[in-house]
Amino acid sequence: MNKIIECVPNFSEGRNRKKIEKIVDCFRAKPGVKLLDYSSDADHNRSVITVVGELEAMKNAMIEAIGTAVKLIDLTKQSGEHPRMGAVDVVPFIPINNVTMDEAIALSKEVGMEVAEKFKLPVFLYEASATSKHRENLADVRRGEFEGLAKKMKRREWRADFGPKYPHPTAGAVAIGARKPLIAYNINLSTNNVEIANAIAKKVRHSSGGLRYCKAIGIELKKRGIAQVSMNLTDYTKTSLYSVHEMVRMEAMRYGVTIIGSEVIGLVPMAALAESAAYYLGIENFSINQVLEAKLLE
Repeated sequence: MNKIIECVPNFSEGRNRKKIEKIVDCFRAKPGVKLLDYSSDADHNRSVITVVGELEAMKNAMIEAIGTAVKLIDLTKQSGEHPRMGAVDVVPFIPINNVTMDEAIALSKEVGMEVAEKFKLPVFLYEASATSKHRENLADVRRGEFEGLAKKMKRREWRADFGPKYPHPTAGAVAIGARKPLIAYNINLSTNNVEIANAIAKKVRHSSGGLRYCKAIGIELKKRGIAQVSMNLTDYTKTSLYSVHEMVRMEAMRYGVTIIGSEVIGLVPMAALAESAAYYLGIENFSINQVLEAKLLE
């Protein structure tokens, strides 16, 4: 592969293994596309897939996966802790190698137009692909979720960029766009009180005055009997994993709560983990070039 683009689609199904595997099959054994990772969570009721590939091959595989999800996922019967407005909730394209952001934006629009036409699915362009400022933030696009989508789309400012003026009856709508790499990072707390998780998330996220490149919500993991602060770090070079972790730890102390674990959803850049390791180990003058694997990949 000469020109490589990454895609990290999120699907609103994390419990039915057969459905998940049928969606993932759309990326398996496809020329020009490589499946890197996929994970599912029953509490979130969500699956996240990470793939890389050539532009045209990625386009075709993604359209197939969206069509499969529209057939398999019925949001009138689906519920989970993670906010969602569509069976395919979000499809971000990320430039990786010899691909410009403009090319990623163009690809997002091509995919958006085709899935809108083929599947009668409303498409909202977001992040770098957004057609107006108020559509850049995924949280704003998704606000109201599937249940509030029909009413929301009646407003002129929330008409879909492509597709019908009303939601798909069972698949809702999809947000498609181009963006920089982000890290999906969740921190588990020693409490099942989701109000505490929400209070911590409010302090941490940028929209409430917290860390600049952090989005956060509180979630209850019912099967585990704990609460979680679920986050997206949209620029890990400016809002680091360790700074988020330490701020959550500090805020949790106010409620007599501790961190009992954390998780990364999907893949994470090596530099983000190396930076956190250097912070916690107190390594002076550390550089990513001191990581063996980084040198081997040069």
